[in-house]
Amino acid sequence: MDLLRFITAGSVDDGKSTLIGRLLYDSKNILIDQLEALEKSTKNRADGSVDLALLTDGLRAEREQGITIDVAYRYFTTPKRKFIIADAPGHVQYTRNMITGASNANLIIILIDARQGVVEQTRRHSIIASLLNVPHVIVAINKMDLVDYSQSVFNNIVNEYAEVAKQLGLDDVYYIPMSALNGDNVVEKSSITNWYEGKPLMQYLEEIEIDNDVNFTDSRFQVQFVIRPQTEELHDYRGYAGRVISGVYKKGDKVKVLPQGNESTISSIEIAGEEVQEAFPQQAIVIQLADDIDISRGDSIVKTENLPKVANELEVLLCWMDDKPLISGNKYLLQHNSRLVKAMVKHVNYKLNVNTLQQQAINDEIKLNEIVAATIKTVSPLVFDSYSRLSVNGNAILIDETSNNTVAAVMIG
Repeated sequence: MDLLRFITAGSVDDGKSTLIGRLLYDSKNILIDQLEALEKSTKNRADGSVDLALLTDGLRAEREQGITIDVAYRYFTTPKRKFIIADAPGHVQYTRNMITGASNANLIIILIDARQGVVEQTRRHSIIASLLNVPHVIVAINKMDLVDYSQSVFNNIVNEYAEVAKQLGLDDVYYIPMSALNGDNVVEKSSITNWYEGKPLMQYLEEIEIDNDVNFTDSRFQVQFVIRPQTEELHDYRGYAGRVISGVYKKGDKVKVLPQGNESTISSIEIAGEEVQEAFPQQAIVIQLADDIDISRGDSIVKTENLPKVANELEVLLCWMDDKPLISGNKYLLQHNSRLVKAMVKHVNYKLNVNTLQQQAINDEIKLNEIVAATIKTVSPLVFDSYSRLSVNGNAILIDETSNNTVAAVMIG
């Protein structure tokens, strides 16, 4: 059974948390004790209904204010698929949290209030989805009950968003009219919107093909741990443990170890202690090589006929996530998968307007949530692919050396 990761995004009060609550509630993925606690916490509501948003708004401040602050993750399963949901905040000041939630999502659900249509936050979240190369987009036109389930309102919003999608190059976009509060077109098809010929949300999530989202061409493996038992039975054993980032590895493949550049051949591949002939993306494996090469944590083992880039000066997009401003010349740690290197922001080139995608000159300091193009210099070479080609090997984070806080999400050009 495969796994679909998706994130919900939209403006404040568009109903993101309620939608997730409705998905869990109607698909019977809520435990009895959770349901009892939910009913108890909302027993004083005037209409006697259950506040489904509380299933995801877990922080005390979120419950008190009725907003989502942090990214809330929920896991559920249907007979057809496993899911991980990320509920992203709608407020502008929490945009950085939306980016962390969307960075490894297969799909994004962008909610639009049927009464409001496409607004600034809709464009902002769509731009971030575009920058992060999220493969699939569902536009959930919510609160249709408040516009009398009008087909013309739905069609107008579809046409309006289609222009945004065209501008951003979002190709796979699916539109659903719904009421998360009432459950229309969430898990079951609604008879009220008999003019809508598409699938309800749950059916679409269960059936969407995500196999093509995985890169089986560019073989990338980064060493997380060097295994040297040095026991009598395994005196000469030297294995390199890690996760297959992308591509396929087979016994006998000719490989190159980067950044050093030494070449060898894969002599064996092990999964959970058992030798296998090949390994695929996301599998945790141990690789043994035919030659005794000096390899450390963070080094990459790649096929000789398909090499990534190796450099210590990178052109990147940074989403700044720290309250302290970004200043050119500041030094940080850069974490790229399992490789950790010292780095410096050499120069900030321009700021990206997240509402228009226009480049803007840097007139003042870079503040929280702003996205900039910058040049980063690392102490030792980095082995990477451009984010647009292979996002799983083209993303990184910057870490403050003093506080150990993550200060920026990095997309390598």
